[in-house]
Parts: sequence; C-alpha cells; structure tokens
Amino acid sequence: MLDVRKSNERGAASFGWLKSQHSFSFGHYYDLKHMGFGPLRVINEDRVAPGRGFDSHGHRNMEIISYVLEGALEHKDSMGNGSVLRYGDVQRMSAGSGVVHSEYNHSKEEGVHFLQIWIEPYTTNEPPGYEEKHFDTASKQGRLRLIASNDGREGSVSMRQDASIYATIMNGDDALTHPLATGRQAYVHVVRGGATVNGVDLRGGDALKITEEEAVRLERADAAEILLFDLPQ
Repeated sequence: MLDVRKSNERGAASFGWLKSQHSFSFGHYYDLKHMGFGPLRVINEDRVAPGRGFDSHGHRNMEIISYVLEGALEHKDSMGNGSVLRYGDVQRMSAGSGVVHSEYNHSKEEGVHFLQIWIEPYTTNEPPGYEEKHFDTASKQGRLRLIASNDGREGSVSMRQDASIYATIMNGDDALTHPLATGRQAYVHVVRGGATVNGVDLRGGDALKITEEEAVRLERADAAEILLFDLPQ
C-alpha cells in the first residue's frame, strides 16, 4: 500500500526568523490524519535566519535527529555538549529522562536549513545521550548509506528504537532497492530534487508511506537527496 504526502500539504509555521514545514502534527499544526508513522513522530524542515534560533528548552523520552542541509547549526545542551553542525553532519540526541538544549544559526550572515526528526524510543526514562557523525557526499552517492540504527552498525549513529534511517544522493540512471522484512514498513522523504519511488513520482518535500510491500524501489532520479526510514509496524 502506498500513501503519498505532498510537500504543499504539510503544515507550515512562520515566525519571521523561522520558517518551518511539518510532515506530522507539531506545535500549532494539528491533523489527526498525520500524527506520525510507526515510531516516526516528527519531520520538520526548518529554515532559521542568521543569528537566530531556538532558546534553551527541554525534551523527554524522544530520539531527536538533526540532518543539516545548508549552513551551520550551533548546538548546546545540559549534558555539556557543544558543536556546530554542517552539511553531511548527523546529530542524535536521546532526551531520555530529560535534557535541555538550544539550537542557533551559527552564522550572522547566512541562513541555516535542516531537518529535525523525532522518533519515539522503545524504552523510556533512560539517561540522556548524545552522538554526532559526518557522512560525506561520496558515501551516499548512488547507494543507501545507513546513518542511524538501533545498534550503531556500519558507523551509523545509534538510537533507542528498532528503526533504520538511510540517506542517498541519486541522479540519472541510479536505481536502488531496499527489501522490507515481514512486519516492517517504510517512509521515504525526498529532501530535494526528484525521484520515482515504487512507481510514484516525488519532488522535494514529498513523502511516501509504504506498507505491505516487499521492497522500496528508488529510480529515475533528478539530482535527488532522499531519506528512507525502515520502521516497525
């Protein structure tokens, strides 16, 4: 079963310094038809103005993954972590029993563009944790690069959920197939460019929910960057 979620159907928020599009219900955007998909709870596409950002705020019991697309994202948290993330960097923060953090555009001149992803953990009230890794373009070119998993395999960041997140950069004749095991489903989010996913044409910001299928098939790409989520049903 295939269920398309078009980019222009997402929720939107604009606060001057922040422009955000929500794939699932978040903040003032509430839609009972889009509350999440399996343990995947949030995909926010955020654009933050130079020198602005999210002041210190708290989270509990959520795996929060940041995927930077452009610019520099500055992070600080109550665990003592502080870093600046750029394109290719993936950050995982396990909120667990509670964490406070801030996120700012590190630049005073250029905007920052990133995806914030929330995944519900399979265990709650664990000690908070933090991890970040860099995945260069070559490692994603024409292949599915595992960037997050429950066990940190293949050099991915680890998270407290039986889920896997893959990133790929595709173009032209590139064609990829990802098998889905029994009891698994997939969510494909086209970050930018375009591609055909299981016969459905998608463009930047579009997504496809895939259930009761044997595999995810990516092809006919046009300068595409894509995230594929392999999730429990």
